[in-house]
Amino acid sequence: MKFTRRASIAIILVILCIIVHFYSGHAARVEQGYSTHLYKYISISLRLLFGWIPFSVGDILYGALFIWLIFKVVRFSKKVFRRRTMASFKEQSGRKLLRAITLLSILYLVFNVLWGINYNRKGIASQLGLKMEKYSQDDLKMLNGLLVAKINSSKAVLIRQQRNYPNNDSLIAEVKNAYDQLAQQYPYLVYEHVSLKPSIWGWLGNYAGFSGYYNPFTGEAQLNTTMPRFLLPYTACHEVAHQIGYAKEMEANFVGYLAASTSTDTSFHYSVYLDLFNYANRNLYFTDSAAAGMYRKQLSPAVVADIKEWIAFSRKYRNPIEPFIRWGYGVFLRSNQQPQGILSYDEVTGFLIAYYKKFGRI
Repeated sequence: MKFTRRASIAIILVILCIIVHFYSGHAARVEQGYSTHLYKYISISLRLLFGWIPFSVGDILYGALFIWLIFKVVRFSKKVFRRRTMASFKEQSGRKLLRAITLLSILYLVFNVLWGINYNRKGIASQLGLKMEKYSQDDLKMLNGLLVAKINSSKAVLIRQQRNYPNNDSLIAEVKNAYDQLAQQYPYLVYEHVSLKPSIWGWLGNYAGFSGYYNPFTGEAQLNTTMPRFLLPYTACHEVAHQIGYAKEMEANFVGYLAASTSTDTSFHYSVYLDLFNYANRNLYFTDSAAAGMYRKQLSPAVVADIKEWIAFSRKYRNPIEPFIRWGYGVFLRSNQQPQGILSYDEVTGFLIAYYKKFGRI
């Protein structure tokens, strides 16, 4: 009787997963029914629930989950090496399979209902009416030139004003201000009830290669505050973009750009344009390495010094496990409407070119 009840629950959960998958298959339906309506209330509720807590609840949950998985693996390994009858082994295997199906189905449902369906929305390009076309090499050169000018000028202002990069509290406050300013022009980009926190696992992120991440189960955005400070403003704006419903990495990059460039804080301008130049210059390098090198040579010595610091920081934590982590994350991205995998971040270049062609500014 108990086995039959477990099987029934597993079947019901699988059916619900199929329904969610079917619902997610229509971008316009997701945009109108979920992303701009239901998700708005879900995300605000999560930020109200966990945002006031000074540490990352999601990080605690991830840590507990890791310990639980280790415990389960050790326990299962012990059972495998014990002698059991074939009948007992088959019975245990059936129960384990049902538990696995049930657990994975619950995880799939919670992840998608709380956030993941956003991967299938029409997105920011549709909302802004951007014409997303295949860009040319000349487009890439134009963008590289614009970004070099922005980087050099913003870095010159920071040096002239002797400005320090914001501490964690000031950074979070300015991210909120930037989104408040942005929402005056685009109301659908409003950010209410801040839940942006330093990651407990930031040191681990240095080895895994992440600068920030969003926890869809608690609605918290985490920052790796151990990395160079000039990278943090844009990273924070990117993670908030995930919070307000832009799941795809290139879209979060672009929405993060809109917020950071709207900020009145020059350190935000420098952070976003430096990061975006990295994407645009890498894309140009693939088609014209000489031109890419020419634009890098136009960067001011102070900017070059920051890039060297960035590279040195990355090399310091390079390890043989990181490529496997990046590969796994790439598989996750490809399974969620981002066929370029880890290179999906670079696709913000196309958004920037389309935005410039429509509005005439970067």
